[in-house]
Amino acid sequence: MDDVLIGTLVASTLRVSVPLILCALAGVLSERSGVIDLGLEGKMLLTAFTTASVGALTGSMPLALAAALVVGVALSMLHGYACVTHGGDQVVLGVAITMMAAGLTVVLGIAWFHLGGQTPPLAEAVRLHAVFAGTTAWLGEVPWVGKTLALALFGHNAFVYGALVAVGAVWWLLYGTRFGLRLRATGENPNMVDAAGVSVKGLRYAALALNGVLASLAGSYLVLAMNPSFIPNMTAGRGYMALAAMIFGKWRPVGALWACLLFGFLDAASIRLQGVPLPVVGLVPVQAIQALPYVMTVVLLAGFIGQAVAPKALGRPYVKER
Repeated sequence: MDDVLIGTLVASTLRVSVPLILCALAGVLSERSGVIDLGLEGKMLLTAFTTASVGALTGSMPLALAAALVVGVALSMLHGYACVTHGGDQVVLGVAITMMAAGLTVVLGIAWFHLGGQTPPLAEAVRLHAVFAGTTAWLGEVPWVGKTLALALFGHNAFVYGALVAVGAVWWLLYGTRFGLRLRATGENPNMVDAAGVSVKGLRYAALALNGVLASLAGSYLVLAMNPSFIPNMTAGRGYMALAAMIFGKWRPVGALWACLLFGFLDAASIRLQGVPLPVVGLVPVQAIQALPYVMTVVLLAGFIGQAVAPKALGRPYVKER
């Protein structure tokens, strides 16, 4: 493999992994507190639609991001109201949020823009751009590894670097702060947390609020960096892949990061392999190549799910003893 191919493959892996990383971190926070969130796919979808709609109508990236954050946090609070406050079934509500988002985005898109569920393309001023573009020129002149590093690690937008920073921030929050200790204890033994005089519901709502922020950023990235307009079901199962990465990473931020990078690499490789004849088998159908990341998701879960131990109180509503 030459330097250009390696560099572009690594760069593509990082770019396509960003929504998976942010979404997996959102899942880590909510499930560490004891709340299952199968609605990540729906949150990403609805916040992507919100970003595209507000961005197309106002031409402002800050307004588009702010609107997406409001929608994402509101969905998480709805999840909390139904499941944390009233003890509803967390799995059912998560699926309901995803189904609602899938239908609502298409209906509103048709009603508002008359483009078959799509939104108008965003202007270049609204989209994300590279933050270290000037660095690639001189770094590419460095012998041996300069060109590879320039292509692989520089020239990305702020969300790519921000997602990697978010992994460290969530790790520090969970393992380096009192709040994180209490949050993890809530997912393991909420009775103990309550006995210590700390609100179990308050901690779960806080985790869901952070969950909504991260899921909103993941959805916004799809529009601001990957595709210039919203198209129906553009998340394409990324929310579920992020949940798989979270489980594969054993509900830990760094483990989830490596799983997301693996899925991102498979996605980037599948794009590269389209139309390229392979040894022995020859030209593989495009559909089979596109299915590669999803097939590997199932294979990895089937092979490693038995080794991943979920938080003990995950999915169980907490009812305070009187």
